[in-house]
Amino acid sequence: QVQLVESGGGLVQAGGSLRLSCEVSGSIFSIHAMDWYRQAPGKQRDMVATITNGGHTNYADSVKGRFTISRDNAKNTVYLQMNSLKPEDTAVYYCRLDGYSSEMGWGPYWGQGTQVTVSS
Repeated sequence: QVQLVESGGGLVQAGGSLRLSCEVSGSIFSIHAMDWYRQAPGKQRDMVATITNGGHTNYADSVKGRFTISRDNAKNTVYLQMNSLKPEDTAVYYCRLDGYSSEMGWGPYWGQGTQVTVSS
């Protein structure tokens, strides 16, 4: 099986920071990219940040300059550092893996999500 477990969400005041983590386990043969998505109540799930296997990153316009995605291959973990948080960043944040599992085939694979709430 492939498992993605997010952590690090919580309640923070506007202007504050949080760091989300996503630990990957299971029979992953190759990873093309890992992403963070978010979904606010009543809205669609949108990409927030992505990091490719080569280390290239891309961000949604709404988070550029405030969020940073990174990965630690030794720990099979991807992070999302979120600074200068705004109330509109409130959402459930999901980790996504785009890759291939020897047991389960091609992804994408999703975590269960972690709630981030930013108070004004």
